[in-house]
Amino acid sequence: QVQLAESGGGLVQPGGSLRLSCAASGSIFSLNAMGWYRQAPGAQRELVAEITSDGRTNYADFVKGRFTISRDNAKSTVYLQMNSLNAEDTAVYLCNVNAKYAMWRASNLFWGQGIQVTVSS
Repeated sequence: QVQLAESGGGLVQPGGSLRLSCAASGSIFSLNAMGWYRQAPGAQRELVAEITSDGRTNYADFVKGRFTISRDNAKSTVYLQMNSLNAEDTAVYLCNVNAKYAMWRASNLFWGQGIQVTVSS
């Protein structure tokens, strides 16, 4: 199994920045795409950003130019640098990882438990 440890959330003022981290651990054969989703109260879960194993990225329109996703394969960790935060960014952010924990196993999606990001003055 693969476990995901998320960190970096919290309360920040409008215009501020936060950096989210998600470290994968456990029996990992390979890590494929990694990304971040978010879900605000009463809203649908939506993709924020994702990054493939070779570094290709994909961003939601509402974060382009403000957020940057990156990964450190040696640490099995994906990061989300969030700048110019506004109240609309307030949500629970969830780490998502496509991984294979054994050579003979198919790839599966793994989810973090979610961390709160609150943007408020």
